[in-house]
Amino acid sequence: MRWAAHHLIGLPLVVALTALGLGAAQGAQKHAHVPAPSVLDLQAQVKATASKTIPSVVNIASTVVVRDQAFSDEGLPFGLIPETLPRRQYGQGSGVIISADGYIITNDHVVADAIDVDVLLADRRQFKGRVVATDPKTDVAVVKIEAHGLSPTPWGDSSHLAVGDFVLAIGNPLGLNQTVTFGIVSAVGRADVGIADYEDFIQTDAPINPGNSGGALVNIKGELIGINTAIASTTGGSVGVGFAIPSNMAKAALQNLLKTGRVVRGFLGASTQNVTPRLGKLFKLPDVKGAIITDLMPKGSAEKAGLRRGDVVVRFDGKDVVDAGRLRILIGSAPIGSKYRLEIIRDGKPEHIDLVIQEAPHERIRKSSSASRTVLAGHPLAGLLVDEVTPAVARQLGLEAVAGVVIAGIDEGSLAEAAGLIPGDLILEVNRQPVADLFDYQRIVEPIKAKDLTLLMINRQGMVLYVPIEGE
Repeated sequence: MRWAAHHLIGLPLVVALTALGLGAAQGAQKHAHVPAPSVLDLQAQVKATASKTIPSVVNIASTVVVRDQAFSDEGLPFGLIPETLPRRQYGQGSGVIISADGYIITNDHVVADAIDVDVLLADRRQFKGRVVATDPKTDVAVVKIEAHGLSPTPWGDSSHLAVGDFVLAIGNPLGLNQTVTFGIVSAVGRADVGIADYEDFIQTDAPINPGNSGGALVNIKGELIGINTAIASTTGGSVGVGFAIPSNMAKAALQNLLKTGRVVRGFLGASTQNVTPRLGKLFKLPDVKGAIITDLMPKGSAEKAGLRRGDVVVRFDGKDVVDAGRLRILIGSAPIGSKYRLEIIRDGKPEHIDLVIQEAPHERIRKSSSASRTVLAGHPLAGLLVDEVTPAVARQLGLEAVAGVVIAGIDEGSLAEAAGLIPGDLILEVNRQPVADLFDYQRIVEPIKAKDLTLLMINRQGMVLYVPIEGE
């Protein structure tokens, strides 16, 4: 069985090399044991790249505290909340050394909410890690260890990647340290995968398995061009569809996190929608691409620039806007205060508009952490840590729509804890007012007075409950 798996993984390489003219010449097929020089050259390059990159990839073991139900809630009166017991849960992933003094980049989901982080180097040295900052929106995190003289991987430029480029994935799949797999770039610019809010993934067929998350995706020269993040699989194991965060996106997030502890993003100030063939015909578009403006935020970037509902953005700063997700990434990565030209189609006619990039309002609220305490001490909801519902969180909670805010943490002794709220509860309403997102939650809860009776509607694992919280 092991031989068969090795054979299947190796097969695409043989096919690829033959197709590229790198295989043995037809006349040399009788002497298959003597590879053509081009194959030897490629093999030497792969070996050299692997040898150079392996010392830069680390194993990250994390510990988080989770709560399990102490007993079944079957038959409990409506609204009665079952007890929960804390327990420790252990996870494992990978990371990439990006500085000689111990800074490591990994995925947010590898170290999210970790109370303990252990980092194992390729030379078997082990260090306690400290989570410096995280960015759930791109699934990037920074960990620091107290070490010096380490071997960082040089950054590559992911914008130069093309389908068919050779890549190596290095990490700790299934706990097998410093494992190297080889493949090609299968696609670039993958979005709507449902892993993070900002998605522009590199897709690769280099085998990636659980434990590879946070590891290195390098090009044939040994440059870091991606951070391995997830796989698409019906079995839980690699089926040749892996995704990595492009190095340019990861590096930009890293620089923001190290500088300010958070990632500042540009914001359009408008809702957008993808173009479909039918909408393309109705909006008189030349092809099925672009982002349709469906709503405008008062005093937002889009409104100030003169955009209107029904405008279709087709290019941003000379770059094609294929869909709404692509526009969001382009604007999100643009410097705050900078001006860019948008090419739009309005009523079937091409026009251009200059847009000044503003900071996303949610980023001001969230500050340096992935979740936010939005009220001060004395408030009925003080001690409640809430977070946005990302597509990944919605999928995990079994939700069809991404709306509301999820409880990420609760301070011990708080009124929220006394009321029976638990992490993972989704807040749908506050005082009978629907909560769409974190910004909406902030707006609704701010006016509540210390002694007010506050009524929350929550979704707990598919059960909708009202939870009253009485102020002191």
